[in-house]
Amino acid sequence: MLAFPSLQHNPQETHKNMGFFGFGSAPTACALIFAVILALHGPCFALPEAPGEAKELYIVYLGERQHEDADLVTASHHTMLATVLGSEELASESIVYSYKHGFSGFSAMLTESQARNIRGLPGVANVWMNQMHNVVTTRSWDFMGLPYNQTNGLLAHAKMGDGIIIGVIDSGIWPESPSFDDTGYAPPAAKWKGICQSGMSFTAKSCNRKIIGARWYADDFNKSQLEAAGEFLSPRDFDGHGTHVASTAAGSVVRNVSFYGLASGVAQGGAPKAHIAVYKACWSIGCSEATIFKAIDDAIHDGVDILSLSILSPTGHAPAFHVVVKGIPVIYAAGNDGPYTQTVNSVAPWLLTVAASTMDRLFPTVVTLGDGQTLVGQSLFVAARKANQFHKLKLYYNDMCNLTIANSTDVKGNIILCFNLNAIFTTTQLVELATALVKSGGKGFIFTQRSSDCLATWQFQALTIPIVSVDLEVAFRIHQYFSTTQSPLVKVSPSQTTTGRGIPAPKMAAFSSRGPSFIYPTVLKILKFNIMIKGKKSTSLI
Repeated sequence: MLAFPSLQHNPQETHKNMGFFGFGSAPTACALIFAVILALHGPCFALPEAPGEAKELYIVYLGERQHEDADLVTASHHTMLATVLGSEELASESIVYSYKHGFSGFSAMLTESQARNIRGLPGVANVWMNQMHNVVTTRSWDFMGLPYNQTNGLLAHAKMGDGIIIGVIDSGIWPESPSFDDTGYAPPAAKWKGICQSGMSFTAKSCNRKIIGARWYADDFNKSQLEAAGEFLSPRDFDGHGTHVASTAAGSVVRNVSFYGLASGVAQGGAPKAHIAVYKACWSIGCSEATIFKAIDDAIHDGVDILSLSILSPTGHAPAFHVVVKGIPVIYAAGNDGPYTQTVNSVAPWLLTVAASTMDRLFPTVVTLGDGQTLVGQSLFVAARKANQFHKLKLYYNDMCNLTIANSTDVKGNIILCFNLNAIFTTTQLVELATALVKSGGKGFIFTQRSSDCLATWQFQALTIPIVSVDLEVAFRIHQYFSTTQSPLVKVSPSQTTTGRGIPAPKMAAFSSRGPSFIYPTVLKILKFNIMIKGKKSTSLI
């Protein structure tokens, strides 16, 4: 019979020092213990699957890595799982990801009872079912005092981020964008261990001296479903979010940029000379937490200097702590659930949580009434051929402005004003109304909307016909004109770009999540929000 004198250990001490039982290094001790248990008990210790019990993806978090050899760390994961499943073969089939570089843990397909059994094993910090998370997101850096042509200042002193490697965990990247041109870039530092993982519409040549590495993760997804949704099974970006985040952080200097003539200027990232390492963990159906863990683990191994995640998580993901301990700052988005309180995400005190602000740029759009009054709203109306033409004005109040009206013949040839005092139109409602109006032959759409400081999807409908948001004061003046005129007319001029001191900025964007944290209600987020940067008002026009 084997004797283990140290079995009378203090559990708290065990958690702090896994090198107990006198077997030397912790992984060796743990592996030997599990091997002995498995040899003595075999199938009796293993927990069989209950009939009909479904398997789900679980994350087993073990905390700090106890060995420098990543292969030994993975081996200990297999050994631990084999004690529950009955064999190393079953353990190998069950494991989806092994976390072995910056911290220790694994994700595996398990039944609820198997997960519960693993939770009771020595050295296990926590076990939980995998969750899905969502991503959140020319003048911006000029406004912040960090222009690309600065000769003496913060950006200049930082050499524009030259040589820094920024890891971006998001939805991938579109490498052909001019923001990722590598002209004039040196190779990454010798410490860099990353790879350029190929895949659909993405080869090793898609990386360069700007995009120095790219990985993608889909082992815990149904790849056929991803392909059916139009996704690229590669680091290539499908929806643009990851490309936007990467270019905002470290996009190269691109001159003469505009959005159909609006917001013209120079596009650049905050650190335009930095390298970018891409970790595609997010897909159109969301970001798997198990995948995010794997991306974080790989980023530590590869040698990133900064890690960025525009991904919602109440506290921030557990492995982020291990990243920070290694001296790598981790940046999270605060969230887009404002203006309500207690909506801030990523509240762990070791994270840098970023809120969104407005900037000193607007896109005023002049609305002229038939009596000569000129009023101002906001839009991205650029269809000059359809501008400055008077059309009949029709006004609908509150619930009268709906899809039934928008799809009717009443709107044909007219510009419609929706004067809504009772509620705020959602982005979905506005897109549906605008789309229906265009199809029904409407000549324009004006609606009341409290400022959300956000470039919403409806505004891109304004590329074809004038679609303008106005505040209640402007809407009331249009209402007065409409009510006192026998044949009211209105026309809309193309949108303009306005910047400068006359615009109150910066201020917290309406959509940006706010504190205090419901998790740490007595702590002011340990200096959170640490910073706030440009928000969605400039998302598409950076």
